[in-house]
Amino acid sequence: MTIDELVLTSYIFSLTVLLVFSSHGFIMLYYRNKYQRNIPKEKTEESVDKKVTVQIPLYNEMYVAERIIDAVCALDYPKDKLDIQALDDSTDETVEIVEKAVAEKRKMGFNIRSIHRTNRKGFKAGALKEGLKSAEGEFVAIFDADFIPKKDFLKKTLRYFTSEKIGMVQTRWEHLNEDFSMLTKVQALALDGHFVIEQTVRNRAGFFINFNGTGGVWRKECIEDAGNWHDDTITEDLDLSYRAQLRGWKFIYLRDFTTPSELPSEINSLKAQQFRWTKGAIETAKKLLPLVWKSKMPMRVKLQSTFHLTNNLVFPFILLAGILNVPLIFIKNSGPYDGVFNFMSVFALAFISSFLLYLYAQKEVYPNWRKKITLFPIFMAGSMGLAVNNSRAVFEGLINRKSEFVRTPKFKISGNDDDYMVKKYFKSIKIDSSAFIELLLAIYCLIGVLASIYFLEIAAIPFQLMFFFGFATVSFLSFKPAILKMKGKHGK
Repeated sequence: MTIDELVLTSYIFSLTVLLVFSSHGFIMLYYRNKYQRNIPKEKTEESVDKKVTVQIPLYNEMYVAERIIDAVCALDYPKDKLDIQALDDSTDETVEIVEKAVAEKRKMGFNIRSIHRTNRKGFKAGALKEGLKSAEGEFVAIFDADFIPKKDFLKKTLRYFTSEKIGMVQTRWEHLNEDFSMLTKVQALALDGHFVIEQTVRNRAGFFINFNGTGGVWRKECIEDAGNWHDDTITEDLDLSYRAQLRGWKFIYLRDFTTPSELPSEINSLKAQQFRWTKGAIETAKKLLPLVWKSKMPMRVKLQSTFHLTNNLVFPFILLAGILNVPLIFIKNSGPYDGVFNFMSVFALAFISSFLLYLYAQKEVYPNWRKKITLFPIFMAGSMGLAVNNSRAVFEGLINRKSEFVRTPKFKISGNDDDYMVKKYFKSIKIDSSAFIELLLAIYCLIGVLASIYFLEIAAIPFQLMFFFGFATVSFLSFKPAILKMKGKHGK
C-alpha cells in the first residue's frame, strides 16, 4: 500500500465513523416524529406534603454561593418540608460566605445547614454521598452553584412522580448569559441539541436518559437502591443514571420547564468542562456498557445506550480527518483517484444529519430559531477546534488514567456589561498544553485552505476553513487570559 493509499484509507475510515455517529441524528428525528405525543403525565393536584432535601454542592464559588442559597430558600414550598444542605468543599472565602448566609437563613426559620469537608474525597460525588447520610427528605433536589431554580421548581417537578417506580425528574437547562459573547451563544446552541432533542426523544421513546448533574429531583430510595453515588468516574451523574435505570427505575424529562444556569464565559473553563464530560462518558461506558448488554433490556435500548455512552469517540476521528484533509488536496490533484473522491461525497450526509438535529432543536422552543441556527457553522468549527482537548479526554478514559474533578469557575455573569476578567478566579485559569497543539494545527490547516484555493477545490474550501478557524479560535482564546495578565489586567 502506498502512502497515498494509506492516507485515503485512513481518511475514509475516519469519515465512516463520523457518518455512523452523526447519522444517529436521523434516528433521533425519526423517533421525535414517532413519539412526539408521548408527553409525560403529571398529577393534577400540587404535591407539597413530601419532605424534600435540597443539596447545593459547592467548591470555591464565592460569586454565586449566596445567590443559589437565596434562590433555594425562595422556593415556593412549605418551610417545614424543606431540608437544605450546603455541601461546601471550599478552600477560599466561600466558606465564610456560606456560613454567614446559612446562619441568616436559619434565623429566618429555614432548616438549612452547611456540611463542610476539608479533604474533598470523591469530589462532587463524595459531597453528595456525604450529604445523603443525613438527608431528611423522601426526595432530593440538586442544584449546582451557578443555577437559579424557579420558585415553582419543586411544585412542578414533584407532580411527575406519579408512580413509585419513577426515580428522577430532570428539567431542561436555560442559559442566563447566552448573549454575553459569541462563545456563550455557540455553547447554548450545542447544549440545546442535547436538551431539546436528545433528552426529550430518548425519554419519550423509552430509552435511557441521564440526570444532568443539576436541575433535577431524585427519589432518595432510587439513589440508595442503585448503589449511591460512585466516584470512580468523573461523570457521577451519568453513572448513577444508568445504574438506576438498569435496576428498573423510570426517569422523566421536562423539556418545557427550565432551570436557568450560567455558561462558561471563557474557553479554558469550557475546555475543562468538555474534558470532564468527555472523559467521564468514556469511563462510564467502559464500566456500564457490559452490564447494559448483559441485561434483559430490549435490543433497541441496548443499541441506543451504546450510541449515548460512546458518541464522544468521534473526537479522535474528527482530529484525524482534520490532519488528513491537507494532504488529500494534493493527492486529489496528483493521482488517479477521481472515483474514490466522487464516492466520498456520500459523507456529506453526516453534516446534513447534524444540521437537521440542531435546526429542529431551535425550532422546537425558540421563536427566533432562524437567527440562532445561523451559528451552526461556527458551532461545527468550534467542535473541530476542541478535537485536541476532547481526544485527549477520550484516550485518558480508555487507558484508565485518573484525574481530579476540575471545577468550572463561576463568575456570576449574566449581562453584557459583566467582566469576568477582573474577578478573582480569572487568575487561577490555567492554559492547557493543548493550546500549543491547536496553534500548530491552525497554521497547518491554513496550508489546506491555500491549497484548496490554488487548485480551485471549491467544495473543499468550507471544510478546510472550518478546521482552520476552529483551531485558530480555540487556540487564540486559550492564550487570551495569559496575554491579558501580561498586560496587567489581573483579577481582583
